[in-house]
Amino acid sequence: QVQLVESGGGLVQAGGSLRLSCAASGRTFSSYSMAWFRQAPGKEREFVAAINWSRGLTYYADFVKERFTISRNNAENSVYLQMNSLKPEDTAVYFCAASEMRWGITTKSAFGSWGQGTQVTVSS
Repeated sequence: QVQLVESGGGLVQAGGSLRLSCAASGRTFSSYSMAWFRQAPGKEREFVAAINWSRGLTYYADFVKERFTISRNNAENSVYLQMNSLKPEDTAVYFCAASEMRWGITTKSAFGSWGQGTQVTVSS
């Protein structure tokens, strides 16, 4: 298991940017694929972006392509989500997650470790 702590959420106007961070502790961070999910009130938790551990390949949900960028720094045991051109519909709690899998990392079931989440609110 790996422990995850998100930060960087907040209130931003539509069109603005935020950068979320997720700090990991525990077992070897570089051996984990990492992802961001989000959950809006009354909705299911949904996949946002992922980066695998073996080649650093990235995956994105269609609704964030070319607006969000996921990256990782293994030396700092951290993963980031740069969010640009934010929209009110991006309002949600954003969760960081870790998986020992290398592939199939766009579904919740692939992830065994989760952070507590950070709130992102985009005003119109």
